Amino acid sequence: MNVPQEVFEKLSVFYPMWNEEDYIERALEFGRRACEGLIEAGDIRDYELIVIDDKSTDRTGEIADRLAAADAHIRVIHHERNRKLGGSMKTGFAAATGDLVLYTDADLPFDMAELPRAVRLLREYQVDIISAYRFDRTGEGSLRAVYTWAYNGLIKALFGVKVRDINFAFKLIRTRIFEHVELESEGSFIDAELIIRATRLGYEIMQMGVDYFPRTRGESTLSSPGVIGTILREMWSLRSDLGGIRTVER
Repeated sequence: MNVPQEVFEKLSVFYPMWNEEDYIERALEFGRRACEGLIEAGDIRDYELIVIDDKSTDRTGEIADRLAAADAHIRVIHHERNRKLGGSMKTGFAAATGDLVLYTDADLPFDMAELPRAVRLLREYQVDIISAYRFDRTGEGSLRAVYTWAYNGLIKALFGVKVRDINFAFKLIRTRIFEHVELESEGSFIDAELIIRATRLGYEIMQMGVDYFPRTRGESTLSSPGVIGTILREMWSLRSDLGGIRTVER
């Protein structure tokens, strides 16, 4: 029996960006290629690429506006103040007009050619979120690897969520979940908050392994003491709000 293939009306891809002038053009070009390939394959009918310019102090916003003027698929949202990763992700999810949304970093830590596989898995297994994890993290250094291992272990212990590499910036999501999932984090804990809240509400998450390509230009701030402190505060706040390990069925 032939089962009709689910075709998504629109895919929204958004990139939180702060001082990403070295990466922005490549990120948008690779996103465009991947989305055009999905249209040709009949997986989606339309797409948009959204740049969240988080009050950059370099030419990120200027370049984004120039690219958007030349391509109707590109939209730019400028923050009036720097809102960090959490604020940028909340802006991106709120701005997305597609029935699917992909969030990723401007430095493209994975090959965008993986996107069709993620769309296929989400569709064929009828899940709500595809959360990717890295096969090999050695390229980011031993300190970050230890930090990530400890962080994922802490999330599992406190919230009962068994997702590998929970902060990795490759999450493909059915936007309908945001009718029920409301995010509060302003910092880098937002990735974990998304997965925790979605799991509590009974949304289905599938994990997918991908090759990892570490940043070669610019600077990552995810391991700074300030970022870690904000993560721990927001983690404790969510733990207090949710009150223990349990899953609520929709």
